[in-house]
Amino acid sequence: MSMSTSIHTAWVTGSSSGIGLAVAHTLLAQGWAVWGVDREAATLQHPQYQHHSLDLTDTAALARWLEQSVGPEGARAPDAWVHAAGQGRYARLGHLDAQDGEMMWRLHVLAAERIANTVLPAMQRRGSGRVVLLASRVWAGKAGRSQYAASKAALVSMARSWAAECVRDGVCVNSVSPAATDTPMLSGGLRQGEQPEPPPIGRFIQPEEVAATVAFLLSPAARPITGQDWVICGGSSLGV
Repeated sequence: MSMSTSIHTAWVTGSSSGIGLAVAHTLLAQGWAVWGVDREAATLQHPQYQHHSLDLTDTAALARWLEQSVGPEGARAPDAWVHAAGQGRYARLGHLDAQDGEMMWRLHVLAAERIANTVLPAMQRRGSGRVVLLASRVWAGKAGRSQYAASKAALVSMARSWAAECVRDGVCVNSVSPAATDTPMLSGGLRQGEQPEPPPIGRFIQPEEVAATVAFLLSPAARPITGQDWVICGGSSLGV
């Protein structure tokens, strides 16, 4: 996918804060046109940025928006899509909240599924496209994170499955799994008095560091990379 001949467009869900906002800033700085999709108001202004206020868990509203945005036969499908919309709701056994679990599943998984079902076939027909799903380092499981981890594990699995379906069509799909990242969700999603702990590098991952990896996966240099989960762990996976 060449980016030198024209401006390319990326959709970024969850663009008003945290990693999604950092991704939007990074892509704009690299010359992309960005459509931000978030239920919150826009938090950045740029000539090449369009904000779309949308609750991704509203099935009917999302369907209408996709139909209007992608157009007939997917003619206006983006060149790239980054699913960074997320919420953290954490609890241990005996305190699990079914509504929290359902909300995260609808936002992380079902919204991604519905967008992919429209966008990826259009990318396949066009013969090019990039998708990055924001997962989490805890997707393999962590005490007190079962509902959150389950929804993030689904993203990793879907990214790999979609990559397998699209690999011969010029479309690359990957996931990125950060450890504890310095975003509003780091403190806003805590339960039962737990405090966030920085990775072994001695500090939290910065959103801009995650965004840099996402931007690389959308770049021409990452053309042969698909179906992979990129872990940004700050040493958390080392067991030290």
